[in-house]
Amino acid sequence: MAEKKLTREQKKVVYRKAILEAAKQEFIRKGYKDASIAAIMEAAGLGVGTFYNYFSSKEEILMQLLANLLREVTDELAQMKQAGEPACKRLTEGCHLMAQLLDENQYVLALFLSVGGHGGKGGHPMAAGKPPTAKPKGAGGAPSRAPQVKDLFLQIIEEGQAEGSICSDVSAPIIAEMLHSTFQSAAFSRAGVPFRENFEQKFRLLLEGMQAK
Repeated sequence: MAEKKLTREQKKVVYRKAILEAAKQEFIRKGYKDASIAAIMEAAGLGVGTFYNYFSSKEEILMQLLANLLREVTDELAQMKQAGEPACKRLTEGCHLMAQLLDENQYVLALFLSVGGHGGKGGHPMAAGKPPTAKPKGAGGAPSRAPQVKDLFLQIIEEGQAEGSICSDVSAPIIAEMLHSTFQSAAFSRAGVPFRENFEQKFRLLLEGMQAK
């Protein structure tokens, strides 16, 4: 039986997925800076010229890969909420999962940190067209469409305060900023403790402080 030919739209989906997967493997193997578009496309089994039909740059791929990780976390959080899990448990499990994914995909860590602690009305550096403070190595700055991660857990914190499981004497945005700072501190720590373990230890202290007594 002859192999079924893909439609144009199906090819787009298949090729885009192949490029993203190849880029992910190249970033893991070589690091973001040293992974070239040529190497990515060779690994994907596609010509270099095809790259620009799907992405404008390596930075755009990096943002898409981060967005995919964030979607994995938000999907898990949505399932937990649907199952009736309390906010504090969702926050805990969501942070554990985010730490795990960042540990396994550290090439997106700098981008995650650069867009994670800002936001609000005009608060993100991108709102003024400025590059983020923390840049992926060799990225030359993240484009303005970098995924926002500041609000990843903010709604859960607000829900926890409303249900009384998270202390309400500190505002939810401040707790969210503290949470982001915990990821940041673990990433730049000189304590000699691996990122994920470093985060988990600090998050445990933060969690104890934010839980309603």
